[in-house]
Parts: sequence; C-alpha cells; structure tokens
Amino acid sequence: MQALARVAADLALTIARGPLGGGSLAAEVGNNSDGDNQKALDVIADEAFAAALPGTGVRWYASEEQEEVVEIDADGTLGLAIDPLDGSSNIDVNVSIGTIFSIRPAQPDAEDTFLRPGREQIAGGYIVYGPMTAMVVTFGDGVLTFVLDPEDRVFKPVDSPKPIPAATKEFAINASNALRWEAPVQAYVTDCQKGEAGPLGKTFNMRWVASLVAETHRILSRGGIFLYPGDSRKGYEMGRLRMVYECAPIAMLIEQAGGRATTGRAPLLDQVPDKLHARTPLVFGSTEEVDRVTAYHQT
Repeated sequence: MQALARVAADLALTIARGPLGGGSLAAEVGNNSDGDNQKALDVIADEAFAAALPGTGVRWYASEEQEEVVEIDADGTLGLAIDPLDGSSNIDVNVSIGTIFSIRPAQPDAEDTFLRPGREQIAGGYIVYGPMTAMVVTFGDGVLTFVLDPEDRVFKPVDSPKPIPAATKEFAINASNALRWEAPVQAYVTDCQKGEAGPLGKTFNMRWVASLVAETHRILSRGGIFLYPGDSRKGYEMGRLRMVYECAPIAMLIEQAGGRATTGRAPLLDQVPDKLHARTPLVFGSTEEVDRVTAYHQT
C-alpha cells in the first residue's frame, strides 16, 4: 500500500502539470493486449507501479496494460491486479481519472492467482485524481478514505463515506448505446425516464462521466446506480470492463459500503473469470435499484 501511495502521489503531480511536463499525456502510443488504444499516461502509470513493487511482497503483477502476469518477488505472498490509469479518454479534457487495484493471495501459478472468485480478494480500492487526489480502499472490514495533502504529498485519513443509501434517484449509463442494449436494460432505463408517472414512481437524473473511478466515487459519496451492460456490438457482448482489474475490486468496495454489485443477473464477486482480460457486464450501487435491475433480467 505504501508503494501504491508513493506512485499515486507522483502521478497526481504529473497529471496536475499536464502539458507543462513536456508532451501530451493523452497522446496515443499504441494498443494494449486487448486492442484498446494506449495513451502516454497509461504507459507511464503502468511502468511506475511495476517499478515500485520489488521488495514489497508482491509476487505476481497483473496489469490491464500487459498481456501476461509479471513476476516481481519470487518469494512474495501477494498478487496485485491493477488498472494503472482508468478513464484515459478523459485525460485531455481535465476530467477525473484514476487507478484501480486488487490484492489477492499469491498462488504457485501466476494466472491461477487471479482466475478466482472476487471474494478471495484481500483488498480492493482506487485512487481518484481529481480536484483532490483520494485513495479509497477496503481490507474486508469497511471502507477507508485518504486524501493526498499537496503540501507534504502524504495520504492522510479523512472521514470514510457513510453507507450507500439503499434508494436513489440517479442512474449512470452511456445512453448513446441504448438501441444495442439487451431488453432488460432497455426496459429499466425506459422506466427510469418515465418519472413519477412511470412504474418506478420517481423522477431520475442521469449521470455519465466515462471514468469508472469517478462514477464509483460519486456513488460512494451520495448513492446511485451504475450500469455497463453488454450490447449487440462486436466485442461488446460482455461489456468492456475487465473483471480482474476493474470490476472485482470495485464490487468489493461497494459491498463493504453497503451497496450491491452484480452482472445484472448474479453477484459479481461470485464470478470466476476464464482469462486474465475477461470482460463482464457490471451493475452496482444502491441496493434497491440493483435488485430492481436483477428482477428485470429475471422476467
């Protein structure tokens, strides 16, 4: 955790300086193993986290930006899965971006460390680089929040978020894909849009930041529901979020904060990925609405 914090403090400074650091952090520099465009900051963050890990007890390092697991300390007892830079499409528009991480017990086999149910995680969390830089983490007993003090560049504890409200009037989804969603998601969002006169009996607001960390931070702060379903486009059948690097740690945090996280049909943390970069639909947030989405899938 100290290594993650040190790198995050350095990244926060790099992000805050933006083009003053020389070159564009949003410049495309290639593609990762899944064909997604890599930005310069994606690579900078990945290399920085990997370089900070020797001597920390991490044996296996699994990064969204790398095709295979990398061995760090041969005698380490931990596996770290990380999305070094979440929301990179927002780098050049100065919107909150982040880092998502998951810590697991190391298994003798590299991939077997991560191809296991999310409930086996030791810890999960994220760092959000926004108006303030904050680290939000769970070790399986509630949620802890730390804010980076810009004067001494130390993460300091602050009041942790209250439990996520069970009810909400906010939903977050990329509505531009509405015609491609499967029927249960289309039906749920349509009912949200009908307002007080509709079957849900209340008026909703919609949010969409295109940064999973920013969406999670908002929901932890005031409730809401986030949906990233699969859709009919090629390559989007299981959504675009990766189970190991993004969904499992976020689901652990949300459950520890009193919310719910599912695939739309089943609890997310019970799922077992079949490969390192496996994707999954993700629905999380306030329990009443997550349960409602699950019910739509069952009818």
